[in-house]
Amino acid sequence: MTVVKAGVYAFSAPAFLGFPLFRARMFPGPVIMDRPDPMPDTRAPDTQPAPSAPTGSPPELAIELRGLTKTYKASGKAPAKLALKGIDLAIPRGSVYGLLGPNGAGKSTMINILAGLVTKSGGTAKIWGIDIDQDPRAARAAIGVVPQELNMDPFFTPRELLDLQAGLYGVPKRERQTDRLLEAVGLKDKANAYARTLSGGMRRRLMVAKAMVHTPPVLVLDEPTAGVDVELRQSLWAHVRELNRAGTTVVLTTHYLEEAQELCDSIAIINHGQVVACDSTDRLLRTLDRKDLVAVVDQDLTEVPATLAGFEVTLKGRQLTVQYPPSRVKVGEVLNAIAAAGLTIVDLSTKESDLEDIFLQLTRAPAGNGAG
Repeated sequence: MTVVKAGVYAFSAPAFLGFPLFRARMFPGPVIMDRPDPMPDTRAPDTQPAPSAPTGSPPELAIELRGLTKTYKASGKAPAKLALKGIDLAIPRGSVYGLLGPNGAGKSTMINILAGLVTKSGGTAKIWGIDIDQDPRAARAAIGVVPQELNMDPFFTPRELLDLQAGLYGVPKRERQTDRLLEAVGLKDKANAYARTLSGGMRRRLMVAKAMVHTPPVLVLDEPTAGVDVELRQSLWAHVRELNRAGTTVVLTTHYLEEAQELCDSIAIINHGQVVACDSTDRLLRTLDRKDLVAVVDQDLTEVPATLAGFEVTLKGRQLTVQYPPSRVKVGEVLNAIAAAGLTIVDLSTKESDLEDIFLQLTRAPAGNGAG
Protein backbone atom coordinates (compact mmCIF):
# COMPACT_ATOMS: atom_id res chain seq x y z
CA MET A 1 0.00 0.00 0.00
CA THR A 2 1.15 3.58 -0.71
CA VAL A 3 0.25 6.67 1.37
CA VAL A 4 -0.86 9.56 -0.84
CA LYS A 5 -1.19 13.13 0.55
CA ALA A 6 -3.16 15.95 -1.11
CA GLY A 7 -3.57 19.05 1.03
CA VAL A 8 -5.30 18.03 4.25
CA TYR A 9 -6.31 14.70 2.83
CA ALA A 10 -4.28 11.57 3.35
CA PHE A 11 -5.22 7.98 2.53
CA SER A 12 -3.74 4.66 1.54
CA ALA A 13 -4.29 3.33 -1.97
CA PRO A 14 -2.71 0.69 -4.22
CA ALA A 15 0.10 2.35 -6.12
CA PHE A 16 -1.08 1.34 -9.57
CA LEU A 17 -4.88 1.09 -9.40
CA GLY A 18 -5.92 3.43 -6.57
CA PHE A 19 -4.38 6.74 -7.56
CA PRO A 20 -6.32 7.26 -10.82
CA LEU A 21 -9.58 6.67 -8.92
CA PHE A 22 -8.55 9.11 -6.15
CA ARG A 23 -7.55 11.72 -8.72
CA ALA A 24 -10.88 11.44 -10.49
CA ARG A 25 -12.80 12.03 -7.27
CA MET A 26 -10.68 14.93 -6.02
CA PHE A 27 -10.39 16.69 -9.38
CA PRO A 28 -13.55 16.13 -11.45
CA GLY A 29 -13.10 16.30 -15.17
CA PRO A 30 -11.43 14.19 -17.78
CA VAL A 31 -8.52 12.21 -16.46
CA ILE A 32 -5.72 11.47 -18.88
CA MET A 33 -3.03 9.07 -17.77
CA ASP A 34 0.28 10.76 -18.36
CA ARG A 35 2.47 8.92 -20.87
CA PRO A 36 5.94 10.10 -21.72
CA ASP A 37 6.65 10.83 -25.33
CA PRO A 38 8.51 8.00 -27.01
CA MET A 39 12.25 8.42 -26.94
CA PRO A 40 13.71 9.07 -30.37
CA ASP A 41 15.56 6.08 -31.82
CA THR A 42 19.17 7.22 -32.05
CA ARG A 43 20.62 3.76 -32.49
CA ALA A 44 22.84 3.03 -35.44
CA PRO A 45 21.30 0.88 -38.14
CA ASP A 46 21.52 -2.84 -37.48
CA THR A 47 24.77 -4.04 -38.94
CA GLN A 48 23.59 -7.66 -38.86
CA PRO A 49 20.42 -7.95 -40.94
CA ALA A 50 17.91 -10.61 -40.05
CA PRO A 51 18.71 -13.95 -41.65
CA SER A 52 16.80 -14.80 -44.78
CA ALA A 53 16.36 -17.89 -46.86
CA PRO A 54 19.54 -18.76 -48.77
CA THR A 55 19.83 -17.54 -52.34
CA GLY A 56 22.09 -18.43 -55.22
CA SER A 57 22.78 -21.84 -56.68
CA PRO A 58 21.04 -24.50 -54.57
CA PRO A 59 23.14 -27.35 -53.18
CA GLU A 60 22.66 -30.97 -54.17
CA LEU A 61 21.95 -31.95 -50.56
CA ALA A 62 19.32 -30.25 -48.43
CA ILE A 63 20.73 -31.80 -45.24
CA GLU A 64 24.10 -33.47 -44.78
CA LEU A 65 25.17 -35.15 -41.53
CA ARG A 66 28.61 -36.67 -41.00
CA GLY A 67 29.52 -38.56 -37.84
CA LEU A 68 26.86 -36.71 -35.82
CA THR A 69 26.96 -37.64 -32.13
CA LYS A 70 25.12 -36.50 -29.05
CA THR A 71 25.75 -37.54 -25.46
CA TYR A 72 23.48 -36.29 -22.70
CA LYS A 73 25.51 -35.87 -19.52
CA ALA A 74 24.66 -37.75 -16.36
CA SER A 75 22.25 -35.88 -14.11
CA GLY A 76 21.58 -36.97 -10.56
CA LYS A 77 20.92 -40.69 -10.59
CA ALA A 78 20.36 -40.74 -14.34
CA PRO A 79 23.41 -42.05 -16.22
CA ALA A 80 24.87 -40.44 -19.31
CA LYS A 81 22.96 -41.25 -22.51
CA LEU A 82 24.51 -41.70 -25.92
CA ALA A 83 21.59 -40.58 -28.08
CA LEU A 84 23.32 -40.39 -31.48
CA LYS A 85 26.19 -42.69 -32.41
CA GLY A 86 27.83 -41.25 -35.50
CA ILE A 87 24.88 -40.52 -37.79
CA ASP A 88 25.73 -40.23 -41.51
CA LEU A 89 22.85 -38.98 -43.61
CA ALA A 90 22.50 -37.24 -46.99
CA ILE A 91 19.03 -35.89 -47.83
CA PRO A 92 18.72 -34.82 -51.49
CA ARG A 93 17.33 -31.43 -52.42
CA GLY A 94 13.68 -31.55 -53.51
CA SER A 95 12.89 -34.92 -51.93
CA VAL A 96 10.30 -36.07 -49.43
CA TYR A 97 12.48 -37.92 -46.96
CA GLY A 98 11.21 -40.17 -44.19
CA LEU A 99 12.90 -40.61 -40.80
CA LEU A 100 11.53 -43.69 -39.07
CA GLY A 101 12.38 -45.33 -35.79
CA PRO A 102 10.87 -46.49 -32.52
CA ASN A 103 10.55 -44.22 -29.50
CA GLY A 104 13.99 -43.41 -28.12
CA ALA A 105 15.74 -44.05 -31.44
CA GLY A 106 17.23 -40.54 -31.64
CA LYS A 107 14.97 -38.87 -34.22
CA SER A 108 13.91 -35.96 -32.01
CA THR A 109 17.48 -35.35 -30.86
CA MET A 110 18.64 -35.11 -34.47
CA ILE A 111 15.83 -32.70 -35.40
CA ASN A 112 16.51 -30.53 -32.34
CA ILE A 113 20.19 -30.29 -33.31
CA LEU A 114 19.22 -29.11 -36.80
CA ALA A 115 16.77 -26.59 -35.32
CA GLY A 116 19.44 -25.18 -33.00
CA LEU A 117 17.66 -26.35 -29.85
CA VAL A 118 20.25 -28.96 -28.84
CA THR A 119 24.03 -28.74 -29.08
CA LYS A 120 25.69 -31.67 -30.80
CA SER A 121 28.60 -33.47 -29.15
CA GLY A 122 30.53 -34.25 -32.33
CA GLY A 123 30.43 -34.53 -36.09
CA THR A 124 29.19 -32.03 -38.65
CA ALA A 125 25.74 -30.95 -39.78
CA LYS A 126 24.89 -28.82 -42.80
CA ILE A 127 21.52 -27.40 -43.81
CA TRP A 128 21.30 -26.24 -47.43
CA GLY A 129 25.09 -26.37 -47.57
CA ILE A 130 25.52 -24.19 -44.46
CA ASP A 131 27.44 -25.58 -41.48
CA ILE A 132 25.38 -25.11 -38.31
CA ASP A 133 28.55 -24.26 -36.34
CA GLN A 134 30.13 -21.83 -38.81
CA ASP A 135 26.96 -19.84 -39.55
CA PRO A 136 24.15 -20.84 -37.17
CA ARG A 137 21.92 -17.88 -38.10
CA ALA A 138 21.92 -18.70 -41.79
CA ALA A 139 21.51 -22.41 -41.06
CA ARG A 140 18.43 -21.76 -38.93
CA ALA A 141 17.03 -19.52 -41.67
CA ALA A 142 17.22 -22.46 -44.09
CA ILE A 143 14.96 -24.74 -42.07
CA GLY A 144 11.43 -24.67 -40.71
CA VAL A 145 10.32 -27.18 -38.09
CA VAL A 146 6.72 -28.18 -37.39
CA PRO A 147 6.71 -29.78 -33.93
CA GLN A 148 4.27 -32.47 -32.91
CA GLU A 149 2.80 -30.24 -30.18
CA LEU A 150 0.29 -27.55 -31.16
CA ASN A 151 2.05 -24.60 -29.52
CA MET A 152 0.10 -21.45 -30.33
CA ASP A 153 -1.62 -18.71 -28.36
CA PRO A 154 -5.38 -19.46 -28.46
CA PHE A 155 -6.24 -15.74 -28.21
CA PHE A 156 -4.31 -14.77 -31.34
CA THR A 157 -5.71 -14.98 -34.84
CA PRO A 158 -3.90 -16.91 -37.59
CA ARG A 159 -2.88 -13.62 -39.21
CA GLU A 160 -1.47 -12.31 -35.93
CA LEU A 161 0.36 -15.57 -35.24
CA LEU A 162 2.03 -15.55 -38.64
CA ASP A 163 2.99 -11.89 -38.35
CA LEU A 164 4.44 -12.53 -34.89
CA GLN A 165 6.41 -15.54 -36.13
CA ALA A 166 7.72 -13.55 -39.09
CA GLY A 167 8.79 -10.79 -36.72
CA LEU A 168 10.68 -13.28 -34.57
CA TYR A 169 12.58 -14.36 -37.68
CA GLY A 170 13.30 -10.72 -38.54
CA VAL A 171 11.30 -10.74 -41.77
CA PRO A 172 10.58 -7.09 -42.76
CA LYS A 173 6.88 -6.24 -42.98
CA ARG A 174 7.12 -5.46 -46.68
CA GLU A 175 8.47 -8.97 -47.34
CA ARG A 176 5.97 -10.93 -45.28
CA GLN A 177 3.64 -13.26 -47.14
CA THR A 178 1.00 -13.75 -44.49
CA ASP A 179 -2.03 -13.79 -46.79
CA ARG A 180 -0.35 -16.07 -49.32
CA LEU A 181 0.56 -18.57 -46.61
CA LEU A 182 -2.95 -18.51 -45.15
CA GLU A 183 -4.37 -19.17 -48.60
CA ALA A 184 -1.85 -21.95 -49.24
CA VAL A 185 -2.92 -23.84 -46.10
CA GLY A 186 -6.62 -23.20 -46.66
CA LEU A 187 -7.09 -20.74 -43.79
CA LYS A 188 -7.74 -17.51 -45.68
CA ASP A 189 -11.35 -17.37 -44.47
CA LYS A 190 -10.18 -17.95 -40.88
CA ALA A 191 -7.47 -15.29 -40.92
CA ASN A 192 -9.15 -13.17 -38.24
CA ALA A 193 -10.70 -15.92 -36.11
CA TYR A 194 -9.21 -16.74 -32.73
CA ALA A 195 -6.92 -19.77 -32.88
CA ARG A 196 -8.95 -21.42 -30.12
CA THR A 197 -11.92 -21.65 -32.51
CA LEU A 198 -9.98 -23.62 -35.14
CA SER A 199 -10.41 -27.35 -35.55
CA GLY A 200 -7.50 -29.71 -34.93
CA GLY A 201 -6.82 -30.00 -38.64
CA MET A 202 -6.80 -26.26 -39.10
CA ARG A 203 -4.35 -25.85 -36.24
CA ARG A 204 -2.05 -28.45 -37.82
CA ARG A 205 -2.10 -26.52 -41.08
CA LEU A 206 -1.48 -23.26 -39.23
CA MET A 207 1.61 -24.84 -37.65
CA VAL A 208 2.90 -25.61 -41.15
CA ALA A 209 2.30 -21.99 -42.18
CA LYS A 210 4.17 -20.75 -39.08
CA ALA A 211 7.18 -22.84 -40.06
CA MET A 212 7.15 -21.34 -43.57
CA VAL A 213 6.99 -17.60 -42.71
CA HIS A 214 10.68 -17.10 -43.52
CA THR A 215 10.45 -19.17 -46.73
CA PRO A 216 12.89 -21.92 -45.75
CA PRO A 217 13.94 -24.38 -48.46
CA VAL A 218 13.79 -27.26 -45.94
CA LEU A 219 10.71 -28.17 -43.89
CA VAL A 220 10.75 -30.76 -41.10
CA LEU A 221 7.42 -32.28 -40.06
CA ASP A 222 7.61 -34.10 -36.73
CA GLU A 223 4.67 -36.53 -36.47
CA PRO A 224 2.32 -34.16 -38.35
CA THR A 225 -0.65 -36.54 -38.30
CA ALA A 226 -0.33 -37.92 -34.77
CA GLY A 227 -3.78 -38.30 -33.24
CA VAL A 228 -5.75 -37.01 -36.23
CA ASP A 229 -8.51 -38.78 -38.15
CA VAL A 230 -8.13 -40.44 -41.54
CA GLU A 231 -9.80 -37.63 -43.50
CA LEU A 232 -7.52 -35.00 -41.99
CA ARG A 233 -4.50 -37.20 -42.58
CA GLN A 234 -5.31 -37.39 -46.28
CA SER A 235 -5.72 -33.60 -46.39
CA LEU A 236 -2.32 -33.06 -44.76
CA TRP A 237 -0.70 -35.54 -47.15
CA ALA A 238 -2.07 -33.54 -50.09
CA HIS A 239 -0.65 -30.34 -48.61
CA VAL A 240 2.78 -31.94 -48.12
CA ARG A 241 2.81 -33.01 -51.77
CA GLU A 242 1.89 -29.48 -52.83
CA LEU A 243 4.74 -28.00 -50.78
CA ASN A 244 7.16 -30.46 -52.32
CA ARG A 245 5.97 -29.70 -55.86
CA ALA A 246 6.65 -26.03 -55.10
CA GLY A 247 10.30 -26.92 -54.44
CA THR A 248 10.42 -27.43 -50.67
CA THR A 249 12.47 -30.35 -49.37
CA VAL A 250 10.30 -32.14 -46.80
CA VAL A 251 11.67 -34.29 -43.99
CA LEU A 252 8.96 -36.37 -42.34
CA THR A 253 9.05 -38.30 -39.08
CA THR A 254 6.07 -40.53 -38.48
CA HIS A 255 4.87 -43.63 -36.67
CA TYR A 256 2.38 -44.34 -39.47
CA LEU A 257 4.43 -46.55 -41.75
CA GLU A 258 1.85 -46.52 -44.53
CA GLU A 259 2.18 -42.73 -44.47
CA ALA A 260 5.92 -42.93 -45.09
CA GLN A 261 5.46 -45.58 -47.77
CA GLU A 262 2.88 -43.40 -49.52
CA LEU A 263 4.71 -40.06 -49.33
CA CYS A 264 8.46 -40.57 -49.15
CA ASP A 265 10.95 -40.90 -52.01
CA SER A 266 13.62 -42.19 -49.63
CA ILE A 267 13.62 -43.46 -46.06
CA ALA A 268 16.16 -43.78 -43.26
CA ILE A 269 15.40 -46.08 -40.34
CA ILE A 270 17.10 -45.12 -37.08
CA ASN A 271 17.44 -47.45 -34.10
CA HIS A 272 19.39 -46.85 -30.89
CA GLY A 273 21.06 -43.74 -32.29
CA GLN A 274 22.29 -45.38 -35.50
CA VAL A 275 21.07 -45.52 -39.09
CA VAL A 276 20.21 -49.18 -39.71
CA ALA A 277 18.79 -48.70 -43.21
CA CYS A 278 18.83 -45.88 -45.75
CA ASP A 279 17.66 -46.14 -49.34
CA SER A 280 14.93 -45.20 -51.78
CA THR A 281 11.53 -46.47 -50.70
CA ASP A 282 11.27 -48.88 -53.64
CA ARG A 283 14.70 -50.42 -53.08
CA LEU A 284 14.11 -50.63 -49.34
CA LEU A 285 10.91 -52.57 -49.92
CA ARG A 286 12.80 -55.01 -52.12
CA THR A 287 15.46 -55.72 -49.49
CA LEU A 288 13.11 -57.94 -47.50
CA ASP A 289 13.04 -61.08 -49.63
CA ARG A 290 9.65 -62.34 -48.56
CA LYS A 291 6.27 -62.86 -50.11
CA ASP A 292 3.07 -64.41 -48.80
CA LEU A 293 0.81 -66.63 -50.89
CA VAL A 294 -2.66 -67.15 -49.42
CA ALA A 295 -4.49 -70.19 -50.80
CA VAL A 296 -8.00 -71.32 -49.86
CA VAL A 297 -8.46 -75.03 -50.63
CA ASP A 298 -11.53 -77.24 -51.14
CA GLN A 299 -11.40 -79.10 -47.81
CA ASP A 300 -10.76 -78.49 -44.13
CA LEU A 301 -7.27 -79.30 -42.91
CA THR A 302 -6.07 -80.32 -39.46
CA GLU A 303 -2.37 -80.12 -40.25
CA VAL A 304 -0.02 -78.65 -42.83
CA PRO A 305 0.48 -81.06 -45.76
CA ALA A 306 3.87 -82.79 -45.81
CA THR A 307 4.51 -81.48 -49.34
CA LEU A 308 4.78 -77.97 -47.86
CA ALA A 309 7.33 -78.95 -45.21
CA GLY A 310 10.01 -76.83 -46.87
CA PHE A 311 8.02 -73.62 -46.42
CA GLU A 312 6.87 -71.52 -43.50
CA VAL A 313 3.11 -72.16 -43.46
CA THR A 314 0.25 -70.86 -41.33
CA LEU A 315 -2.94 -72.96 -41.34
CA LYS A 316 -6.39 -71.61 -40.54
CA GLY A 317 -9.28 -73.89 -41.52
CA ARG A 318 -9.13 -74.15 -45.30
CA GLN A 319 -6.70 -71.26 -45.66
CA LEU A 320 -2.99 -71.85 -46.15
CA THR A 321 -0.63 -68.86 -45.92
CA VAL A 322 2.71 -69.84 -47.40
CA GLN A 323 5.73 -67.59 -46.90
CA TYR A 324 8.52 -67.93 -49.46
CA PRO A 325 11.56 -65.99 -50.80
CA PRO A 326 10.65 -64.86 -54.36
CA SER A 327 14.31 -64.45 -55.36
CA ARG A 328 14.91 -68.18 -54.90
CA VAL A 329 11.49 -69.83 -55.18
CA LYS A 330 9.01 -69.49 -58.03
CA VAL A 331 5.34 -69.18 -57.17
CA GLY A 332 4.72 -72.23 -59.37
CA GLU A 333 6.75 -74.37 -56.96
CA VAL A 334 4.43 -73.40 -54.12
CA LEU A 335 1.33 -74.15 -56.21
CA ASN A 336 2.75 -77.53 -57.26
CA ALA A 337 3.43 -78.42 -53.61
CA ILE A 338 -0.20 -77.67 -52.74
CA ALA A 339 -1.48 -79.71 -55.69
CA ALA A 340 0.83 -82.61 -54.75
CA ALA A 341 -1.07 -82.85 -51.46
CA GLY A 342 -4.25 -83.62 -53.40
CA LEU A 343 -5.77 -80.19 -52.71
CA THR A 344 -7.70 -77.99 -55.12
CA ILE A 345 -7.25 -74.23 -54.80
CA VAL A 346 -10.54 -72.30 -54.87
CA ASP A 347 -9.12 -68.85 -54.10
CA LEU A 348 -5.64 -67.40 -54.36
CA SER A 349 -3.97 -64.11 -53.43
CA THR A 350 -0.49 -62.78 -52.72
CA LYS A 351 0.86 -60.16 -50.33
CA GLU A 352 4.07 -58.23 -50.90
CA SER A 353 6.33 -57.17 -48.06
CA ASP A 354 5.51 -53.68 -46.83
CA LEU A 355 7.42 -51.09 -44.85
CA GLU A 356 6.07 -52.43 -41.58
CA ASP A 357 7.73 -55.81 -42.20
CA ILE A 358 11.07 -54.12 -42.88
CA PHE A 359 10.72 -51.76 -39.92
CA LEU A 360 10.03 -54.62 -37.51
CA GLN A 361 12.89 -56.70 -38.88
CA LEU A 362 15.40 -53.86 -38.52
CA THR A 363 14.30 -52.58 -35.11
CA ARG A 364 14.11 -55.86 -33.21
CA ALA A 365 17.65 -55.36 -31.91
CA PRO A 366 18.15 -55.44 -28.12
CA ALA A 367 17.25 -52.19 -26.37
CA GLY A 368 20.09 -49.68 -26.19
CA ASN A 369 20.77 -46.52 -24.27
CA GLY A 370 19.15 -44.03 -26.62
CA ALA A 371 17.07 -40.92 -26.41
CA GLY A 372 14.08 -39.64 -28.40
